[in-house]
Amino acid sequence: MTHARRTFHKILLATAATLTLGTVSGLAQAATAEDLNRDAEQALQTLYKSNSSAEALSRKARAVLVFPKIVKAGLVFGGSYGEGVLKKGSDYAGYYNSVSASWGWQAGAESYGYVVFLMSDKAVKYLDKSKGWEFGVGPSIVVVNDGIAKNLSTSTLKNDAYAFIFDQQGLMASLSIEGTKISRIKR
Repeated sequence: MTHARRTFHKILLATAATLTLGTVSGLAQAATAEDLNRDAEQALQTLYKSNSSAEALSRKARAVLVFPKIVKAGLVFGGSYGEGVLKKGSDYAGYYNSVSASWGWQAGAESYGYVVFLMSDKAVKYLDKSKGWEFGVGPSIVVVNDGIAKNLSTSTLKNDAYAFIFDQQGLMASLSIEGTKISRIKR
């Protein structure tokens, strides 16, 4: 291995470690239940202002899982983390975290929020009874983009869950394999 290549690998490793440690240290200050409730309400209002389909969908949903802020960073290896609230009607029914890991061509950091509308009792039961919901396993989920949102109506709803991603900030270039798991946390 050439000297330049070794130097490049060291820089790559140092950068990945710095990004990981920076992300983890920011997560050490866990939010209180009151903070999560307040942030979830603000996140829902932000989503509803930008997407009327989401607000209409919320009226039909059995439960709504709100992650107000997910922080994602990566350089070859990456990850994301955020905490959220499960709402059933106007009640706060539980607290969850969303954790993902990824590997591939990626570099950067970003933050975003996402909301998952659980449309069936089956989806709500799965979340309640499982040791964590892994996207791609369990009830089917549709990530809603602008094109899908325009055609979304109560007559076209056929899936167990619909996810909206909003308020993206930062820059993240990625062509990677990623897995996400949602797990219950105690507050």
